[in-house]
Amino acid sequence: MTRSQKNQSPPDFVGRPVWAEVSVSALTGNLRAIRDYVNPATEKRKTPRKVLCIVKGNGYGHGGPHVAKALEKAATDWLGVASAGEGIEIRQAGVRTPILVLGGFWPGEEKNLLEHKLTPAIHRCEQLLAFEAAAAKLGKKNVAVQLKIDTGMNRLGIMPKDADCFACQLAKCKHVNLAGTFTHLASSEVLTDTELGHQTKQQLERFYSTVERLRALGADPGILHIANSAAIAARPETWADMVRPGAILYGYHPGFDPPERRKEFESKLPLRPVMSLRARLMSVRSIASGEAVGYDATWIAQRPSRIAVLSAGYADGVHRSLGNRGVLYIRGHAAPIIGIVSMDVVMLDVTDVPDAAVGDVATLYGTDGNHVYPANVVARSIGTVTSDLISGVSQRVPRFYLP
Repeated sequence: MTRSQKNQSPPDFVGRPVWAEVSVSALTGNLRAIRDYVNPATEKRKTPRKVLCIVKGNGYGHGGPHVAKALEKAATDWLGVASAGEGIEIRQAGVRTPILVLGGFWPGEEKNLLEHKLTPAIHRCEQLLAFEAAAAKLGKKNVAVQLKIDTGMNRLGIMPKDADCFACQLAKCKHVNLAGTFTHLASSEVLTDTELGHQTKQQLERFYSTVERLRALGADPGILHIANSAAIAARPETWADMVRPGAILYGYHPGFDPPERRKEFESKLPLRPVMSLRARLMSVRSIASGEAVGYDATWIAQRPSRIAVLSAGYADGVHRSLGNRGVLYIRGHAAPIIGIVSMDVVMLDVTDVPDAAVGDVATLYGTDGNHVYPANVVARSIGTVTSDLISGVSQRVPRFYLP
C-alpha cells in the first residue's frame, strides 16, 4: 500500500502537520550514480574524477548539516557552500571533509575561514594577499585557497586578463597555496546549434587558456573543475578533474534545450528524488456552485464542490505561483490547488478525491509509495527551476531523515 492509502503517519512529532521526508539512501545513491557516470569504465585515467557536492542554500532545502554528514559518510571528496556561515554550521555538525566557500569572503571573515578550515574561492586578485596576511597573523601554514576564473558569466571570478596579476600575488604567498582552479558555466543545458548553445565551448577555451597562462607563470592551478549539474549529465568534455553536482544530487535533472534531450539524460543518469514535502488536510467542507474560495475570489465553484484546506502555505515552501495552477496528490488522486496560496494554508478542490477527509496526507512533490511526483515538473509548470522550489522549503518545516 502507499502511504496515502494507509494514511500512515511520519515519524512522531507534535505540531503543525507539514513536514519534509529526506531519503538518505536516495541522496547517497545519487552521489554514487554521479561518481560512476563521470568515471566510465571505458576511460583510462590515472586517478578517478572527484565529486564536490553542493550543499549551499541549506542543502537545497534538505538541511545543510544533515546532508553534509550523509555525503561525508558516502565519501564525497569536497563540499560546496555559499558563505563562511554555511561552512561553519556544517563544521559544527562534525563534518571534516574539505569545504569550498564558493562565495569567497568579505573583509574581516578571514579569521573564521582559517579557524574552521574552510577553503575560500578567490574572486579578485587583492583578496589573495589579504588572506595570506590573515594566515600569517594566525600562524597558519599551507592554507588552501581556490581560484575562480570568470569565463563568461560576468558574475564572480578574476578575468582571464588578470592571470598575470594573480600569479604575481601568489608568488609572494608563503602561507597560502592554490589547491584548485574553477569556473562556472552559464548555459551548459543549452545544446542547440545556436550562439547560446556554443557558449560552453567558448568558456572552456577561455578557462584552459587562462590555466595554461598560470602554469607558464609558474603557478600550479591544482585540481580543475568546471561541470555543474547540466554539464555533468550532457557534456563529458567539461568533467575535468572534479565535478560539482547541485540539483542532480537531490534527484533532478535540469531543463535542457531542446527539451526532448531531457529523457535521454534521465535515462543515462537515473536519479531518485531525495525530498518529499507533505502536509495534512485540516478541514474539508462542501460548498454550492457559484461560491468563491480564498482571497479576491479568484476561484469560483462551477459545480457543488468539496473544498479542503491544507496545513501548508507559501511560508512553508508552497510556491505562491501554484495558485489556481498547481496540483497536489491525495490517496493517489490529483487535487487542484484553487484560489490564491496563503502564507499558512492552501485550498484544494477534492471533489474528485474519493472519501477525502481531515487528516489525509497530501504530497506536494517527491515520492508516495510507488508514485513519484517530481519537483522539476512542478517547477516547469510555473516557469521556474527545481532549485527555486526545493530550496524554498522553510526552516519552520521539520525534516525527517529516513534510511
